[in-house]
Amino acid sequence: MKRNFKKVLIVAVATLFLTLTIAGAGLADTIKLGVAGAHTGNLASYGIPSIKAAELVVKDVNAKGGVLGKQVELIVQDDVCEPDKATNAATKLVGEGVNVVLGHICSGATKAALGIYKSANIIAMSPSATNTDLTLSGDYPNFYRTIAYDDAQAQLQVKFATDVLGVKTVACLHDKGDYGKGQAELAKKYFEEKGVEVVLFEGVTPGAMDYSAIVQKVKRKNPELVVWGGYHPEASKIVTQMRKKKMGTLFMGADGVKDDTFIKVAGKYAEGVYATGPKDVSANPLYAVANEAHKAAYGEDPGPFFTSAYAAAQALLNAIEKAGSTDYDAVSKALKTEWVETPIGKIKFDDHGDAIGVGFSTYRVKDGAFFELK
Repeated sequence: MKRNFKKVLIVAVATLFLTLTIAGAGLADTIKLGVAGAHTGNLASYGIPSIKAAELVVKDVNAKGGVLGKQVELIVQDDVCEPDKATNAATKLVGEGVNVVLGHICSGATKAALGIYKSANIIAMSPSATNTDLTLSGDYPNFYRTIAYDDAQAQLQVKFATDVLGVKTVACLHDKGDYGKGQAELAKKYFEEKGVEVVLFEGVTPGAMDYSAIVQKVKRKNPELVVWGGYHPEASKIVTQMRKKKMGTLFMGADGVKDDTFIKVAGKYAEGVYATGPKDVSANPLYAVANEAHKAAYGEDPGPFFTSAYAAAQALLNAIEKAGSTDYDAVSKALKTEWVETPIGKIKFDDHGDAIGVGFSTYRVKDGAFFELK
């Protein structure tokens, strides 16, 4: 009898110990923020600033006690801005139990990953994926972004090109991707509605070393303006080859071109190039705070989409705090109802998942830098 009592006592103590251990582990849980994007490769200049933004936001939040009384943990995955790698990155983040995701960076990669997050009831928020259908199609209710979408960007490009530059003929080139081709198609649509003749609409293969064939086509068609739908690596090569052929044709890209890396690669040939991109928010006091924090931590100015990534990290963590949990529906509701002060302004999100109050401006390269045109 005593022996049985001892066995029961031992089992009870062991059970109690296990229960307390599990409870303690629960209390030690973290809020897991995934960060996905191009962290290596030709487009790493777009993705690395988002990692740094997340690191700074998390450091600040954790120093103030974390979210829901828990520390925030970063889990980073590289997708090289390629759709197939994006699905792998998303699968890994889901497997690691992330609560929300900051990313992805490129529209094609974002689209590839969203279905995986949707199935897992995980919210993803991009600082840079501008493809219009990502929000307006309604296919991805789990997707949000802190940047305006391509439809608005294309309308701005066309308005500037017609009202300011006065162009009557245009060539629309693209990289055949979700972002680039989509951007070019929208530009073509709005140019034609304005009565501008689109003399050439053609896609090129990204990653090629030589674009002389398409440059020669542009030269033969002789448009007043080339509008590029795609990213800076191809844009820099096309512009360089155009200028080396003594072509004075105006050149305009979108936010995929508005990157200092474009200027570094194209060099003197970048001068005079136009690009649309997120509005300058440097007058916002919170922008200065984030910018100085970046300089202090990394010894340099932040790169593209840093402020919109910083805002996205703030918005995601604020929504979890306001929701009182990481429950998908509760966090979704908080994102749409709770304002949050960020470096890009005071924001919340509309029913489509787009940040209210953000927009684009037109920029021009002058003396080796992009300047906003007022």
